Amino acid sequence: MFLKYSDMWDMDLGGRDRSHEIPHWFGNLAWIVIGGLCKLLFRYRVDNRDKLRAFQDATGALVICNHTSFFDVVFMYLAARPKQWVRLMGRDSLFDNAGGLLGQILSRVGAFPVKRDTADMASIKRAVRMLKNDELVGILPEGTRRGKTDRVPSIHAGVSVIARMAKVPILPMTVRGVERIKQKGRGVRLPKVTVDYGDPILVGDFDFLPKDERVEACTWYAMRECFALFYNTVPENVDMAALFPETRDYAPVFAEHPIPRHTSEELAAAAREARAEKEAKAAAKAAKAGKE
Repeated sequence: MFLKYSDMWDMDLGGRDRSHEIPHWFGNLAWIVIGGLCKLLFRYRVDNRDKLRAFQDATGALVICNHTSFFDVVFMYLAARPKQWVRLMGRDSLFDNAGGLLGQILSRVGAFPVKRDTADMASIKRAVRMLKNDELVGILPEGTRRGKTDRVPSIHAGVSVIARMAKVPILPMTVRGVERIKQKGRGVRLPKVTVDYGDPILVGDFDFLPKDERVEACTWYAMRECFALFYNTVPENVDMAALFPETRDYAPVFAEHPIPRHTSEELAAAAREARAEKEAKAAAKAAKAGKE
């Protein structure tokens, strides 16, 4: 019932191993209450959720989204429920707010902290462990809300580093409409909100690039997929140079070398097949050792 919230960061939630899992009661209550309110106020819907559901009981996936509002993370969480949980990676300073109460709430629903603008290896290792346990991890690679601060928008390539280390796909998504809830100079509005999932991306498909460019290029490509969903257009129409003026524009690279398209079902089937082969080899090895 009473848990130290820092302990929950290293507990399981919704993955293959559930022997040391965060209790579900608070997360389920939050989903019912917050989900009900968001359904009533924003009439939200989820498109292409099957692209997320396909990974259930097959493999972990790193879910990423562009960042326009605090509500992005709310809908990242709600859209996966009730069948799946998304372990959200959030700014570490949030967890100490309200005397640690916010940290308790966030941790109860599976979130864990990351130190902004640093190579936070503790958070990276946590995310990798979760993904290897077939859990979903949610990250906002822009790091801060677009247009809400004086920071120049940038892309944090750590997303691809985590996906490569965990050997899982990256799943782009977006939340349309939340950017209109509170705009500068206007009161609060209640627009319709749509969550939309794209096609998964494999970090290995970028190995044709020089080694020092692969993770940055992969994250750039994945973010372009997010913005294509956001603007409801094809990725090639997204002006990434305007969105990220201080980041290299990889559009010419990918125009010359198109990245293969995958489906979630394809990657989930491959993950199940690989696991079955691994288990069969382990069983054969154990049987051989028993005979000896």
